[in-house]
Amino acid sequence: MTDQPTSQGLGNRVEGQQLARAKALYIEGIGEGRPREAIDAYTGDRYTQHSTGVKDGREGFVEFFTDFVERNPERQIEIVRGWEDGRYVFLHVFQSLNDGEATYVTTDFFDTDDDGKIVEHWDVIGEFTGPNTSGRTQLDGAVEITDLDRTEENKAIVKEMLENCLFADARPDRIEQWFAEPYLQHNPEGADGLDTVRRLAQGENRPLIYDEIVLLVGRGNFVATLCKANWEGEPLAQVDIVRLENGKIVEHWDLSEPVPDTDVNSGKF
Repeated sequence: MTDQPTSQGLGNRVEGQQLARAKALYIEGIGEGRPREAIDAYTGDRYTQHSTGVKDGREGFVEFFTDFVERNPERQIEIVRGWEDGRYVFLHVFQSLNDGEATYVTTDFFDTDDDGKIVEHWDVIGEFTGPNTSGRTQLDGAVEITDLDRTEENKAIVKEMLENCLFADARPDRIEQWFAEPYLQHNPEGADGLDTVRRLAQGENRPLIYDEIVLLVGRGNFVATLCKANWEGEPLAQVDIVRLENGKIVEHWDLSEPVPDTDVNSGKF
């Protein structure tokens, strides 16, 4: 797992600055169609890119999104959730293009330098679909960040859960150690309640296996993770977002994207 510093030792960074810059890169660079101005304003000496099909560096961002803006003259960007954790930032975003012709959910992670400038970006993107059988979408649900004093505790709980529930050799006897009812599920093919978790964590011949935690970024009652995973052997970039209450996971959003065999940048991870 990538080293995850706490909020101590932030150099010249100011709390909230990294989050503001990540949001501005999105809103100004993509939403307002000013990729050159945004990437120059909010990134540091390097910009390492892990988004599929987008080249490394500032020029890669400008090249991709200049074309993107031309192809999609109508762009609605809504940042639904976002937080920072030490030098890292996480965003949960809705995108609507050309008056709803295409709609997407994106999950983005950013690393920043000692001055709070963005230097690296990872994402997982998927189509926005309708509500699941419990009436929940990939984006609705709780947004308020609370329990700031429990950030590190909640991150440790999520790490322990992933390692003990979803890794290849994990077969937990009691998922109630990490999850609690009522459990609210936003996966488009899932439903509220712990049965979905039981099938993924305890079922025989599980199709979804987690291999490595790449990033774990939390604040208060929310934690987001980027993991290397596989579905029936096919490699995935897997993002999970959870909300915790009293030390238990009570709400979940997720998104996955196939890992390309080759890419024009530094790879998906």
